[in-house]
Amino acid sequence: MTFHLICTLILNEIRLRMRRLNTVVTMLVVIVLAWMMIPDPGTGNTLMSINHARVLYTSSTMALGSASLASLLLGLAGFYLVRGRIAEDLRSGSGSVIAATPVGNVLFLCCRALGGTLYLLTLILALLGAMLICHLLRGEAPIELGIYVQTYVLLLLPMALFCASCAILFDSFSPLMGKAGDVIFFFIWVGQLVLMAKIDGSVAGRIDPAMYFDFIGLATAMANLKAYVDTTYLSLGTASFDPALTAITLPASLWSLKVMTIRAISALLAIMPLVPAIMLFHRFSPDRVRMARARQRRSPLGYLNQWLRPFARLAQPLFRLAQALQGMTGQLVAEMALTVASAPVAGLVLLLIPVLSLLLSATSLPGLLMLTVAIWGILISDISTRDEQTTTADMTGSAAGGASLAYIRHLAASAGIGFMLTGVIALRWLVHEPVRAAAVITGIISFSAIANLLGRLSGTSRTFMSLFLFGLYVAVNTTHISMIDAFGFNGVASLLSVSMQVLIAVAACSAGILQQTMKTWVVDIKGR
Repeated sequence: MTFHLICTLILNEIRLRMRRLNTVVTMLVVIVLAWMMIPDPGTGNTLMSINHARVLYTSSTMALGSASLASLLLGLAGFYLVRGRIAEDLRSGSGSVIAATPVGNVLFLCCRALGGTLYLLTLILALLGAMLICHLLRGEAPIELGIYVQTYVLLLLPMALFCASCAILFDSFSPLMGKAGDVIFFFIWVGQLVLMAKIDGSVAGRIDPAMYFDFIGLATAMANLKAYVDTTYLSLGTASFDPALTAITLPASLWSLKVMTIRAISALLAIMPLVPAIMLFHRFSPDRVRMARARQRRSPLGYLNQWLRPFARLAQPLFRLAQALQGMTGQLVAEMALTVASAPVAGLVLLLIPVLSLLLSATSLPGLLMLTVAIWGILISDISTRDEQTTTADMTGSAAGGASLAYIRHLAASAGIGFMLTGVIALRWLVHEPVRAAAVITGIISFSAIANLLGRLSGTSRTFMSLFLFGLYVAVNTTHISMIDAFGFNGVASLLSVSMQVLIAVAACSAGILQQTMKTWVVDIKGR
């Protein structure tokens, strides 16, 4: 009976996740990234270079390279993909039914965690399939499936277990159910990357205890590879190489018994967040978590919003202006006012950041812009999804223009808040650095379109937030590539990168309008 119950809980968890549209979107993103990970050497770039020499595309190279890059991305995105199921139970009313069943907290949460892990492993399996096809087209040696499986299991299994366990923990403890929990995990992920500097060289010598906590596996993989090739001049990702140097071939097996033991212990430690999750689980008790809390998700950020509630009064003039205006303009102002009213932090930053942009020196503007962009991305991440989350989509769809204009309204509100925050900086750069000023404007527009498109496709704000925070981290640490400098804070944006942002904005906006039009068309057909 217990075994049948476990299988039922796990299978239901997987079925519910696999039926979602965001799963299809995520799989498509994974497949696209798999191809982007493996550049064609004919372009002058390669997946991996050692001492400026290219590494041949064997199974070892492609398995290690793709698994390492996947652990970097899924180590962050996996958490956001898994979490949220308990909040859905609260919103749907099934939480009270679950609480009344004889299923214990340990069994319930462990099955949820295992279901989330298997869901992530399904995405990893899709990545593996895409990589095998890529190997057929670009590989320089026969496919060795065993090497792929071994590498993916050693690197990505502990990562999947850790992401799923943390997602269950953050969903089980009410203060971590909201955006604050999302941001906290982002810093946990950054801490995992910091381990790369700490455990470098630990594979060949004494084991650093920090290696056991390298759940995403990137630090261990890089330290292990450096120990094999006996050099620190190693690049992984899209790396340039010297074609005059002889290409290097990695050995078939890179994983020693020592490293495999370390990864096995990491996998066991990765499930430890389930212990506090079981102890803190609210079990849908009304006195510990409310249905409204599932929507608003009271958290440390929620308490900060409560303390800053006086700044929400800034929304009152905007609401009065929206009432006075008519048509699309009034709706746009109302959306911006709603953002300020629901998140008083927005009112504070709308007052503070423009003033700082005027007073700070020119050398301080890039740092201020970087911080401003991060705050803006978090604020606007749920604009496109809040109607669905608060079950007001039908009501807002009855406004002038209907649901067909909802995407444009949400996009314009997101961009409007961005311009209010960054407009002063763009104006200060307009005369002396016009390209940089243009990057600020086009970056706000393109990412507003992306945020609203991903929100509508996936039905959750976390899809955009995870990718946005990941991209922001990459941009902060890659300061010399113009295409990555989407907002201009690195100072290397070019006309080409600005033009690319315009194209992205047009493509995302068109896709969003098409998606909303098709959704409205389907609803009309069903209504007939």
